[in-house]
This record gives sequence, structure tokens and C-alpha cells, in this order.
Amino acid sequence: MTREEVLAAWHDHLAHARRRSPHTVRAYVAAAARLLPVDQPANWQAIASLGTADLRAYLAARRAGGLSNPSAARELSAMKAFLAFAREQAGLTGCGAPRMRGPRLKKGLPRPVTPDDAIGLADAVDELAAEDWIGARDRAVLLLLYGAGLRIAEALSLTGADLPLGETLRVTGKGSKQRIVPLLPIVREATAHYAALCPWPLERGEALFRGAKGGPLAQGMVQKAVARARAMLGLPASATPHALRHSFATHLLGAGADLRSLQELLGHASLGSTQIYTKVDAASLLETYRGAHPREQA
Repeated sequence: MTREEVLAAWHDHLAHARRRSPHTVRAYVAAAARLLPVDQPANWQAIASLGTADLRAYLAARRAGGLSNPSAARELSAMKAFLAFAREQAGLTGCGAPRMRGPRLKKGLPRPVTPDDAIGLADAVDELAAEDWIGARDRAVLLLLYGAGLRIAEALSLTGADLPLGETLRVTGKGSKQRIVPLLPIVREATAHYAALCPWPLERGEALFRGAKGGPLAQGMVQKAVARARAMLGLPASATPHALRHSFATHLLGAGADLRSLQELLGHASLGSTQIYTKVDAASLLETYRGAHPREQA
């Protein structure tokens, strides 16, 4: 069996059987490619025989090349998944991946922006765009992130079939899990305005948000537009497209939304992922207290 055949099988398993996101598929296949020697044939039995010592040596070599703790943790996760798959292919039922702990990661809190800054970013990307339809497009995307809590990949996966947007939207998130999110009038109006200005036909099976040449809009273009806008507004580097989703969650929680409802709106698989926003809200309250309480200012 060739190395390319092994990688192709791994790719198909991730993309179709596991339904992982395109980003995860690319990262996991790239990690497997780094593990497999380029100039040697590959077979499932040989790959399945790799153990904890082999993984430690592999990660040590990667760390020597400057791999950070978060990247090393992701690399280890990819390796363990690949070896578990190899053992299945080799017929070693009941044998999972080698047991090995990854590096400890310091969990930072998401850094939301204020409601005014969220809307300001959306308006600024519109103002700074080279063409009216591109500005309307970028504004509509950012309002979907802040107004509906979409991940940027979810917003960019919408198609012409989703038009016209109604009061709710069916979103396909991680693991092909679907959820229903409500849409504010400002979000629907911004998307309708973009659709009216877009010079490309928005067919049912084609991407809703288009690049300057008519192809699907890339995440990098949205990130660049936000970088220009936050520079104009004097916002910190943490004011990214993904920060708008964090802001959606934090502001809803601060307004009284319960965690279970927020979990459904965000499409989190577990409540634990949503609970981080209770810490964000508490941190915001403490910051407000320290800035306003007379004893703190004495």
C-alpha cells in the first residue's frame, strides 16, 4: 500500500465517516503526512504498531522546531485519532490510540467587544470597502456573526437557497449538526441589501457570499476587512470576526439568557463549552465594579 493511499483513506474517513470540518480534515491529514516517511511504502499494521514512545519522539522533534503548546496539543490529538484509525484498519479491534497526555494549556477567556463596537465594526467594513456591494457583503457577514452567533465558516457556507432570510435560519455547524437560530430585522435587511447589490447571480446551489471574482468568499478576506476596520476605530487586535460570536453569547447571557438556550443557539455539543461565558460575564461585572465603586477609586 502506498503512502498516498493511506492518506487518501484517512482523508475520506475524516470527511465522510466522521464528517469533520474541512479545516480539521486538512490539519489531521497534514499531521499524518508528517508522520509517514515520504520514501517508504506504508501499511496499516506498521502504523498500528506505533506506540507512546514513538509519539513522544515525534512530538519532541516537532517541539524542537518551535511548535507551541496549543499546536502540540492539536498535533497529538490528530496523531492519536490517526493511530486509532490505523488499528481499526489493521483489524486490531478493541485497541485504541496510545495513552499520552498533551501539554497543559492555559485557558484564556474570550474577549468580547461592546455592543457599540460590534455594530461599529460592521459599519466600518462597509465604509472602507472599495465597492458598495463588497461593503454590503462584509457588513452582512459581521451582523450574522454578532446578531445570530454564527461561526464565520457557518456564515460563509450559506447558499442562495437560504434567500430570502426569514425570522429563523437553519444552520449546519460542526459535525454536520443542525440548529435553528432567530434572525433580527437588522441582519435580514443587511443580507437582503447585499443580495440586491451583488453583481453575481446567487443561485440556489452556489455560495451566498462571493469574492470579488465571483467565487466563494474566503475567511481571510473577512479577517482583513475587520483588521482595517478595527485599526480605524482604534480597537484592540482581539476584536476579530470570531470575537463577535463571543460577544453575541456574552451579551445574551448578561441580558438574562439561560445556559441551555445559549448552548442551543451556539451549537455547542456540551454545556461545558457554553459555561465559559459565565466566567466572561463575571469578569466584565468585576471590571465594571472596580471602575465604578467609590472604595475602589479611593
